[in-house]
Amino acid sequence: MSVQGVALVTGSSSGIGFETSLTLARNGFHTYATMRKLEDGSRQITDISKNENLPLQVIQLDVNNDKSVIDAINRILKDKDRLDVVVNNAGYALGGTLEETSMDEIKAQFETNFFGAIRVMQAVIPIMRKQRRGKIVNITSTAGRISIPQYSIYNGTKFALEGLSESIQYELEPFGIKIILIEPGAVGSNFWRNIKIANRASSNPNSLYAQLANNMSKAFKKMEVNVIHPSEVAKVILDAVTSDNPQLRYVVGNDAARIIEARKNMSDREFGNLRKKQFNLQNIS
Repeated sequence: MSVQGVALVTGSSSGIGFETSLTLARNGFHTYATMRKLEDGSRQITDISKNENLPLQVIQLDVNNDKSVIDAINRILKDKDRLDVVVNNAGYALGGTLEETSMDEIKAQFETNFFGAIRVMQAVIPIMRKQRRGKIVNITSTAGRISIPQYSIYNGTKFALEGLSESIQYELEPFGIKIILIEPGAVGSNFWRNIKIANRASSNPNSLYAQLANNMSKAFKKMEVNVIHPSEVAKVILDAVTSDNPQLRYVVGNDAARIIEARKNMSDREFGNLRKKQFNLQNIS
């Protein structure tokens, strides 16, 4: 197997990060699968790597911690003296209405989903700039293009990462660095089980938003029936990072493609009515 390059993937303990790390390693990338807590998922991916004799190493990296990010990247440079692909995947979803979400919870969500990705990018851009090559993949989701009720803060982090990525593509292209956005729809992974609900939203049975929360819960259960496997997202990431001229955006999943196409072809009011019907919000008062 020819060596494709050196890759770093954040949030590799499960889901998209887990599958992407394996997919890259199976296709010739010396892959550093990183995770905040090694005990969360290092054994499974390490066992697979050993059984298949993959060029994959598991190392600790907490995107919320400056030192952790720098230490991990310095280790990779010491080992390989290069870094060709970075996949910013670490993140989680915070549920709850804006009114019922505390500032601490909002800041924590942005710290991981947005500032965590920035922290990694600021550490790797100088390396890629000196190399005159590199690809940075930011996992956003359709939530970075289209919002949903009760997830305003999560949407905010993904919209922010989309906007930042779209801007820095112009800054980095002269240095041979490509920015790639991956926008999956519903994906079957631990993401759904790991959704955090704002404390005030989860602890208040008399919340004025209880009906909204109930309707959204039912809608999510329907969505889970037709999720794609995280390996499908990993395949798209592989195609993007092995392309000489990758697109800026890759939409993954039929559900994602349908809703983005609908948004393009509808007015704000028409699309708003579609979403209200989808989530059964017409009669909420």
